[in-house]
Amino acid sequence: MSINGNKIPAMAEQQNFPELIVTHNLLAKELTAETIKQESVVSDDATKLAAKVAPKIVLATLNARYFHTSFGLRYLYANLKELQPYCEIKEFIIQTRAIDIVEQILATKPDIVGFGVYIWNIVETTDVVSLLKVIAPEIKIVLGGPEVSYETEQQAIVANADYVLTGPADLSFYQLCKDIISATPPDKKVLNSKPVALEDIALPYQYYTDEDLTNRLLYVEASRGCPFKCEFCLSSLDKASTPFELTLFLEQMEILYQRGARNFKFIDRTFNLNINTTMHIMQFFLDKMTDDLYLHFEVVPDHLPRKLKALLAQFPAGSLQFEIGIQTFNTEVQANISRKQNNAKSKENLLWLRDNTHAHIHADLIFGLPGETFDTFKDSFNQLYHCRPHEIQMGILKRLKGSPIIRHTEEFDLRFNPLPPFNILSTDRVSFATMQRINRFARYWDMIGNSGRFKYALPHILSDEPFDDFMAITEWIFNKTGQIHKINLKKLFELVSQAVEALFPEQHQLVIEKIELDYEAAKLKSLFSGLKLYAVPQVETVSKNKALKRQQQHMS
Repeated sequence: MSINGNKIPAMAEQQNFPELIVTHNLLAKELTAETIKQESVVSDDATKLAAKVAPKIVLATLNARYFHTSFGLRYLYANLKELQPYCEIKEFIIQTRAIDIVEQILATKPDIVGFGVYIWNIVETTDVVSLLKVIAPEIKIVLGGPEVSYETEQQAIVANADYVLTGPADLSFYQLCKDIISATPPDKKVLNSKPVALEDIALPYQYYTDEDLTNRLLYVEASRGCPFKCEFCLSSLDKASTPFELTLFLEQMEILYQRGARNFKFIDRTFNLNINTTMHIMQFFLDKMTDDLYLHFEVVPDHLPRKLKALLAQFPAGSLQFEIGIQTFNTEVQANISRKQNNAKSKENLLWLRDNTHAHIHADLIFGLPGETFDTFKDSFNQLYHCRPHEIQMGILKRLKGSPIIRHTEEFDLRFNPLPPFNILSTDRVSFATMQRINRFARYWDMIGNSGRFKYALPHILSDEPFDDFMAITEWIFNKTGQIHKINLKKLFELVSQAVEALFPEQHQLVIEKIELDYEAAKLKSLFSGLKLYAVPQVETVSKNKALKRQQQHMS
């Protein structure tokens, strides 16, 4: 086969690829004999000529932290077939300047750039795409991911993109790239991906690099989908949970393990749905247990049969983390959001896990659900606290695009932030002011309760009504500092002690003793004896004519 009298390189021709490349309007380079001669490319050198005409595809996303990896991009890469040699994955973090990200992307000289878009990176990715289109408008930009799969046309980022793939794009991204390269692109911007049969897609695990295995969290999935219909969650749109073929999945886990992987985060929405499958996977890892093996699972709390409990009890400390979604114990709210949960069994299992396993328990609550009030949420927090999870993650309801929660908007007067992260601002039962109080509570709870920094002191601060106690501490600290961020750890120890003195003076002396233990465990450089543990008003006298410090520096 030849174009303009020049032979297509044999290597590329065997891949059935160049007929897509050389007609592609992005790469309309005349491969004349003169062009080849000028660039010192020998026409029968397959490798060099293929590199000359091959399109470059970049798969990119902005992760929240370096520690995270993009599982979705690796799925796309794994399923690019003959296009894979011409594709590169580039991962960034949201703290990096958009212009610096664009510079790194353009350095690869791409023809197609695909972005994974999520609720946590939509703002930053919009900036990157906008810049990219100004600097290199000829590059075809493809968007995918949950944040652009719904209400697509109304989004600013879509206006600057060439194509958007909604839904699972494991296979549709490959087809779109082929169409673009062959100069037969789709005639519309938004393309709906067809459902994907799990047996038809290539698994991505081999594309975790050695650096990923050593320094980053590895995401894995034994199943896709969720049978539950909790309306705040996009998984409620799934019809069922579908497992990957177990033998093949475990073979992939074996390969990762043999390569040195020790940090596995399962993203299955309901890991303990099929107990036999759960048992096989847990036993697989138990048989390979090492001191540094760490496994994260999301489990439903009311489904822990006896045989699974027996297996969980065998895992050593530091090897298991369970993320357990409680969300609310209020049965009326559960009914509103189509959530089925046996509250009594859930609490029983939480206590059993705490008393009989070494698993780290991370339990979730959501504030702002339709029908929830300040008092009903307080009751859920108190009940959950007495189940003694290691962490209580207090989430604020977010309006995920496509989630059915919006059907309650009018009835419960749900008012969401129009900007990311699209958090609830008020409802018919929770004012904006109350929502702000809970936001501060959640932030301080994360710093004080969830951090583990106050594990000795906190049980002596909180009573049988822990929500009220901690809300009092929250408001005392906020009134004193006006801050919910950028409070250093030494200052936080001081503030907690001073808050206890002001609010619960009869407990203060005991709490100081416990705070000293916490302070020593934190291994801070400053001495505990140097802390200001009492809320003594600080009176500053300033001379009327005393210049500000910055001005003094110029005058001295």
